[in-house]
Amino acid sequence: MKNIAVLGSTGSIGTQSLDVARMHPGLLHVSAIGCGRSIDLCEKQAREFRPAVVAVYDEKAALEMKTRLADTDIRVLSGMEGLIEMVCLPEVDIVVTAIVGMIGIRPTVAAISAGKDIALANKETCVTAGHLIMPMAKEAGIKILPVDSEHSAIFQALQGRADSKIRRIILTASGGPFRGRTKEELANVTVKEALAHPTWSMGPKITIDSATMVNKGLEVIEARWLFDVSPDRIEVVIQPQSTIHSAVEYEDGSIIAQMGPSDMRIPIQFALTYPNHLPSPATPLDFTKLARLDFAQPDNETFRGLPLALSAIRTGGSMPTAFNAANEWANAVFRRGGIHFPEIYEIIEEAMAGHKVIAHPSVDEIFEVQREIDEHFAARYGITDSN
Repeated sequence: MKNIAVLGSTGSIGTQSLDVARMHPGLLHVSAIGCGRSIDLCEKQAREFRPAVVAVYDEKAALEMKTRLADTDIRVLSGMEGLIEMVCLPEVDIVVTAIVGMIGIRPTVAAISAGKDIALANKETCVTAGHLIMPMAKEAGIKILPVDSEHSAIFQALQGRADSKIRRIILTASGGPFRGRTKEELANVTVKEALAHPTWSMGPKITIDSATMVNKGLEVIEARWLFDVSPDRIEVVIQPQSTIHSAVEYEDGSIIAQMGPSDMRIPIQFALTYPNHLPSPATPLDFTKLARLDFAQPDNETFRGLPLALSAIRTGGSMPTAFNAANEWANAVFRRGGIHFPEIYEIIEEAMAGHKVIAHPSVDEIFEVQREIDEHFAARYGITDSN
């Protein structure tokens, strides 16, 4: 039996992680769950899985959760301290870091320090602090198991490679809902259109990031740290059917690709049950219905999220944090109707141009960069957070 903690249990990855646990009750036990403020769903999850601990980041929502669960023996924690305590519980074996945003960094660092394996779904942890957490994980002797479909695919393609050398990582992308559109056509796209992803079911923030190709840029930065490769050896290829999830090319020219249906429960389950491939709740891929596989280069002139991310990781230091923090604000303001779609890129560019790079930022310095960017855009757009 493996005891899991799901940080961000009410989001897309969190709910699908619980789907996997539901399918394997004799193998996976949910010991703890945590959310931001969505306590209606979190309460239902708590009553179904009966974890020892529920952590709610929002203090007011946590008080309400304590009242709701007063008839149970479930302990309710609150705030950042609660999230950290939850992931460090002695009985927990692996933590699913499914919470969105930089809020996931401190709990992930704490979990690594406590010797917990990490099923990593929080991109921001690697994007802003990869230079810190990867050495920490190595020193702690814990596994960081990727949950993103692309990074899981790469991870699987690397299994059993022995001394083989990687020539390049091929990171696939669907191209999002606006693939093929021009700059002019993007000027007046709506939030509803941007949220209509053609192949994946994801949360709103990540879905918008997919539409801008920022998400793929974040994945390149994440892959750089997860697999210890130069960004110049990571090639992004558009694969609109989202059937080939990514691939690895070795020095002899052979390419090992991972294929499967567009169902996040597959990579989630592999992270939780590694190294075993067990029966999954996903519908199997039917090759008789797979009419074609298409490939194309990304349009970096129109969808500038990817080249901006590449610029950030090549600069290094704290620049990826500036890139990520500015994107969080731009994404949120767009979702609230405050800017047009192309202005997302302008906000990111502005933040990166004005950022003074810290060569090797600490966790505290990472959050200071975020705070400065938060204050700048909060003053401009009159909003108090980027969620």
